[in-house]
Amino acid sequence: MIVTVTVNAALDRTLTVPVFQIGYRHRSSEVLTLAGGKGINVARALKVLDVPVVATGLTGGRTGTRIVEELTSEAILNDFVRIADESRTSTAVVDPTAGTYTEINEWGPEVAAAELETLMGKLHYLSRGADFVVLAGSLPRKVPTAFYAEAIRDLTRRDVRVVLDSEGEPLRVGVEAGPFLVSPNQREAEQLVGQELEEDEDFLMALDAIAEMGPRNVVVTLENGCFALLRFGRKTRRFRAFVPRVEPRSALGSGDVLLAQFLASVLEERSPDHAVRLAVAAGSAAVLELGAGRFDPHLAATLAGEVELAELQPARS
Repeated sequence: MIVTVTVNAALDRTLTVPVFQIGYRHRSSEVLTLAGGKGINVARALKVLDVPVVATGLTGGRTGTRIVEELTSEAILNDFVRIADESRTSTAVVDPTAGTYTEINEWGPEVAAAELETLMGKLHYLSRGADFVVLAGSLPRKVPTAFYAEAIRDLTRRDVRVVLDSEGEPLRVGVEAGPFLVSPNQREAEQLVGQELEEDEDFLMALDAIAEMGPRNVVVTLENGCFALLRFGRKTRRFRAFVPRVEPRSALGSGDVLLAQFLASVLEERSPDHAVRLAVAAGSAAVLELGAGRFDPHLAATLAGEVELAELQPARS
């Protein structure tokens, strides 16, 4: 079983608006409402892959109730902590004619220390039977920057493998706590290492630099692929993997699908190169779907045969 944790859960509304223009009135041709937040997106993808998963985190108010209802309607097992403040709503506008995707995200609720303690107690219980605990997404207001780091250290002491996928200072501090895997996107990885990443040598440097900060494994996700440093056993291997670019409908959540498929492959004891290949194929299939965490596994299986995978030499000894 995998447990996903979404501290800043959201109700995600995606509006499809052809020829979208700022300052004009529009009618949406399509509306999709889903429970959202990175941990929930990972849980949704794991559900598609038939991996047992429990989604937990914090939800509050009527919006929080709707988030839980949406998860239940998707048959995603969930066990959230109720908080006093209102959960956030996120709105995205997709313009298929221009190929643009515009996000408007609320800050999220204020969270009390007692509510965080309740969440940690729930994590202690749920993690007893978990192969992985995935800590994913931004932190709401009043949550300490070190929350993920403290959770990683606490769960690691309990022999739980922890995966971290966040951004900014919570990511930087969390990486130093030594998670099993960290999965930043390119922008987040650039913030961690303090420089832009363009060539293979840049990404190799970033993989090694991030690994030296504490995590055992590093996967830097891109819209159509990833760079990965993986320590399976005593051997460290570095990969670059890409799918020939598909015409994206929405890139939102593609990295969450990539991460879910990678973890599913680890549970199936796939080889590192095969795990990366399947993960990149799933992430690429996700850009063709509206709604984060959604993808067609049959299309992903087809795309797996088109993944260009290469094992790379270390950037430095």
